[in-house]
Amino acid sequence: MVVDSTRSNDRKQPAILVLEDGSHFEGIAAGAPGKTIGEAVFNTSMSGYQEILTDPSYRGQLLTFTMPHIGNYGVSGADRESMAIQASGLIVRSISRMASNYRSEISFIKWLEDNGTVAISEVDTRALTRHIRDKGVMMGAIVHGAGAADVAAIVAELRDYPDYGNEDMIARVACEQPMSVVVSQDALCETQLATGLRAAEVRLVALGSEPVATERPHVVVVDFGVKQSILRCLDRSGFRMTLVPASYGAEQIAALKPDGVLYSNGPGDPAVLDHHLASIRQTSMSHPTLGICLGHQLLARAHGASTFKLPFGHRGPNQPVMNLARKTVCMTSQNHGYAVDPTSFSQDVVITHVNLNDQTIEGFRHRTLPIFAVQYHPEAGPGPHDADDCFDDFAAAVRANL
Repeated sequence: MVVDSTRSNDRKQPAILVLEDGSHFEGIAAGAPGKTIGEAVFNTSMSGYQEILTDPSYRGQLLTFTMPHIGNYGVSGADRESMAIQASGLIVRSISRMASNYRSEISFIKWLEDNGTVAISEVDTRALTRHIRDKGVMMGAIVHGAGAADVAAIVAELRDYPDYGNEDMIARVACEQPMSVVVSQDALCETQLATGLRAAEVRLVALGSEPVATERPHVVVVDFGVKQSILRCLDRSGFRMTLVPASYGAEQIAALKPDGVLYSNGPGDPAVLDHHLASIRQTSMSHPTLGICLGHQLLARAHGASTFKLPFGHRGPNQPVMNLARKTVCMTSQNHGYAVDPTSFSQDVVITHVNLNDQTIEGFRHRTLPIFAVQYHPEAGPGPHDADDCFDDFAAAVRANL
């Protein structure tokens, strides 16, 4: 059991969340001191806060948890999806000062402080979530030591701040040079016993610095902000992997001699990344290809489709998705604020999955080529593992093409 008393919670320093429309929510400062700005969104998960906060797709966003009590089981290194907290800020109703779990290595509050994450607690997150649901996501600021008297000045600052959708944030979350992915299968993950997955350590090493399993098919993962669970699932599917920057062109990818290519998840508006589309189209026409989340949107745009922004996005582990071919429904973990326009697909593409809540596109495939994409997160982390057969389908396509 880990107990932390924090400076901010002990003295109960005031803090305020201000949205660009002038609405504001007063609370108590938590985490690292200061101010942070980002797009205010909400996630409906009841657990998995560590995986969510370390998901690179949350870069540039202020994350609201609808679950009222966060941090009660602490933080474990085995549960992260990247090496640091990626969300720009955190908004919660209540933060636990006690970590009641034998796996915990550090308290949640101390983890926020160590990562420099500005947070606000004691917020009416139900009212905030309803506001975002009704008005749509918008830019916001968490400011420690501020109150209602400061709202006008903060709103003025938000008006001059770049909108979330206008920024290319990939350079902040992706690798800078090609790396070999090494996955260690030593420790059994307590939270994934039912599925047999392991809390595998993921390491990135320089190409050629360690021996690789050359008998395994080779997948090049194009990094737009990849989650470690995706790499674990590819390893479990029998692949060796090379992680490359998003800026890698089709010729550079081909030079690595991949048997398959995966375009990863990541933050931001896919339309800002159109300079990658020519390479994505050329690569996908030549190799079995899987796109996940942002990778799904980019593959769709590379093959002629368009994307649009959802009012408040899909963020949580409880999104029902129907597989149109199999006529089955699975619960999926999701984190995206943009979707593919179903009317914009060419005749070369078949829609394979739809969201049963709002009928948005959750997956597609090419009619004649081994190109697949899903909007949801088949690796979960956190969430149900109903949809991890996506990796089995990709593995089958890669092996059929060897």
